Amino acid sequence: MPRLQITHRTEYAYQRPVGLLRHRLLLRPQDSHDLRLHAATLTVDPPPKDRVWAHDVFGNSICLLDWPGDLQTEHLTIVSELELTHYPSGLGVPATSLDPAAETYPFSYPAAEIPDVSRLTERQYPDPGGSVDRWARRFVTPEGDAPIRTLEVLSAMTRAVKAEFTYRAREAEGTQLPAETLRLQSGTCRDFALLMMEAARSLGFAARFVTGYLYDADPDPDAAGQQGAGATHAWCAIYLPGAGWVEYDPTNGLLAGDNLVRVGVSRAPEQALPVSGGFVGDAQDALALRVGVEVLLLSEGPLAAAA
Repeated sequence: MPRLQITHRTEYAYQRPVGLLRHRLLLRPQDSHDLRLHAATLTVDPPPKDRVWAHDVFGNSICLLDWPGDLQTEHLTIVSELELTHYPSGLGVPATSLDPAAETYPFSYPAAEIPDVSRLTERQYPDPGGSVDRWARRFVTPEGDAPIRTLEVLSAMTRAVKAEFTYRAREAEGTQLPAETLRLQSGTCRDFALLMMEAARSLGFAARFVTGYLYDADPDPDAAGQQGAGATHAWCAIYLPGAGWVEYDPTNGLLAGDNLVRVGVSRAPEQALPVSGGFVGDAQDALALRVGVEVLLLSEGPLAAAA
């Protein structure tokens, strides 16, 4: 049950003074059985005139910032500091809690839950050549008369992304289409999360996007380490009857939420940006964007840092 301190710093620089439009922040996680939030501090410079907290359509805690219309600034700095305790569920939990009717694939969601999960079972992105469908079907091809085990399907899909694709950091905003990720055989954590979501949806699973942080509680100096540790990270969650929303990190081949600190969930990646907003000025006024995350295990010091 590690106690963590997470500092997420976002800095914008402009080559001449600009006005600031409303910004939307998704930086504060929700208290739950697997996460206890002890403290949350949000520092913004220049200070906004209005700071409003709300819950979005997915139940995420979001903060809306507004500045005076006559404000002119050459910078914007947003610093989120969290102190929390994480209670990882462990790999065995989905297997022990899964509804027996869902242990083998295919299965049907309970009638009472279909209205709530149906939109999340629908494909959200184009796949004109059917490449995502073909890639997904390989995980449900039966071997002889052996039943297809639901958890094994999702575990194999997660491990396949880790084993077969190359992680490449990308500064550009946005997420690749899943078919593009398949073609390139590379991407970022958000690209891999979206690929697995769409592949799972093509098989009838309800899937959602998860944004948050990844920490390494026991880093091995002789190993390559986890991709995305100590930075903003993205993964996905699959809804399984009985087990609920089970988290899968295809970037690192992680299952069931170990080392994953969930901040927000959404139907699509573009709905879960940690910081979004605009400015009043010319496009070329945007000079630089720097994002840094530091994750501290309070009893043992820094785990990782990104700049």
